[in-house]
Amino acid sequence: MRLSRFAATTAAFFVTTALALTGTSAAASGRQAAATGYTALGDSYSSGVGAGSYDSASGDCKRSTKAYPALWAASHSPSSFRFAACSGARTGDVLNSQLSSLDSSTGLVSITIGGNDAGFADTMTTCALSSESACLARVAQAVDYVRNTLPAKLDGVYTAISQKAPSARVVVLGYPHFYKIGGSCIAGLSEKSRTAINGAADEINGVTAKRAADHGFSFADVNTTFAGHELCSGAAWLHSVTYPVLESYHPTATGQSSGYLPVFSGAA
Repeated sequence: MRLSRFAATTAAFFVTTALALTGTSAAASGRQAAATGYTALGDSYSSGVGAGSYDSASGDCKRSTKAYPALWAASHSPSSFRFAACSGARTGDVLNSQLSSLDSSTGLVSITIGGNDAGFADTMTTCALSSESACLARVAQAVDYVRNTLPAKLDGVYTAISQKAPSARVVVLGYPHFYKIGGSCIAGLSEKSRTAINGAADEINGVTAKRAADHGFSFADVNTTFAGHELCSGAAWLHSVTYPVLESYHPTATGQSSGYLPVFSGAA
């Protein structure tokens, strides 16, 4: 009789424990299953400036149906797709205007950010319109900002993303080299200026990759796909100085679909 009571008590213990564990696991699975939405944050490289086919409702944000976030969403059908990336966005804009698109249902986030903070648009304008020495000085100024000021700004953005979307996988994408050194261009910037600009892209990618890793995010290096398709390559996936000027030094539609999309898909 005592053995039977012991056996019954023991069985009840294990059944109760199993139910408790199963219930906890099911609840966790439910939370995980619910976090299946995709949100695209960031600047013009994520909104798709340069790719054309802009959504008129996005206004000056210039969100393109040919941008890598829209292409990925179209082919993967997430439970929800929130396209918050905006042309000209800086880290402060992400914090102030884009984070409302995140919540507990967000399971995937992509972002490119930091180039506007570092003044890359102004840098390229200086390099295109001024002397080599002025170009090199402006590049050096941008690099100094990337090394000394940008890391803390990225930390602020990444921390906020984690807080707003705790279940999300976050993929931070970098920027491509603009130029193929020793390429086919016979006019325009000097090779020294082009090399310095590529070096600045390496600097921002390096800082971004380190900050992303420290926050548990994935970094996707688009130079793996853009190699051989820089300006002066003869098969560029980037606009040079063009009209509208806003699209200058941005990926073309092919740059989005063949340069950014495969790298993001692999990381996502």
